[in-house]
Amino acid sequence: MKIEANGISIHYMLDGAESAPVVTLSHSLATDLTMWEPQMDALLTSYRVLRYDTRGHGKTSVPRGPYSFDMLAGDVAALLKSLGIEKTLFMGISMGGMIGQALALKSQDLLSGLILCDTMSRIPDEAKSIWDERIDSVQKDGMESQVESTIQRWLRPPYREKNPEVVGKVEAMIRTTKPEGYIGCAQAIRELNLTEQISGITIPTLIIVGEDDPATPVFASQEIKDKIKNSELVILGSAAHLSNIEQSEAFNRAVLNFLRKGKP
Repeated sequence: MKIEANGISIHYMLDGAESAPVVTLSHSLATDLTMWEPQMDALLTSYRVLRYDTRGHGKTSVPRGPYSFDMLAGDVAALLKSLGIEKTLFMGISMGGMIGQALALKSQDLLSGLILCDTMSRIPDEAKSIWDERIDSVQKDGMESQVESTIQRWLRPPYREKNPEVVGKVEAMIRTTKPEGYIGCAQAIRELNLTEQISGITIPTLIIVGEDDPATPVFASQEIKDKIKNSELVILGSAAHLSNIEQSEAFNRAVLNFLRKGKP
């Protein structure tokens, strides 16, 4: 389904009992809402699940960039308002986790809780050139230039060898992301700098990270935990960046344990 919100057309899916608490899921850069399939059965037993394609991704509008996290968080707030959702738990992975932090700082009243997965709160100055290189590559050679290197960062070799069908689906998501959308979001990521602000987040927060994540390493999650008071950190073994896919059972267990504590 699509809805007009914050000046763009946002593609979303809303599943589950109308009376259940809402969990909103935000995907990583160069994917779409289908990356959350491994979580759906577990969540739908007790929750209503809202998934959406981020600005520039999937079937959502691809306006000219650059984008910002204030803008991307504004998209979520507008989507929730348009759907009549007054309160939700927000779970985001990678870029989605960055959006979650920005949303909590911008509109914390909308959130009952926060789950930040394989993400970070800032891009160090020395890493900005990496994003410049990725942006340049996509401008020159399109999304195909990102497929192989991204898969290598996102999923460990043993998983890739045993699960070629899943790898193929992830590769297809990367390959079909609109270059303009990738570049717009990549420009926002390059400028990410929320570390000192997120101490203002006071809602219940769970942080999940794969122990072998080279893209957003464990120390980045630890930095978030140190800033958000009373937050929890779960490190998943044998997982790289897409821990929700590579270790879906352990990931789902950590999420449901957090939710069942009454958070929310």
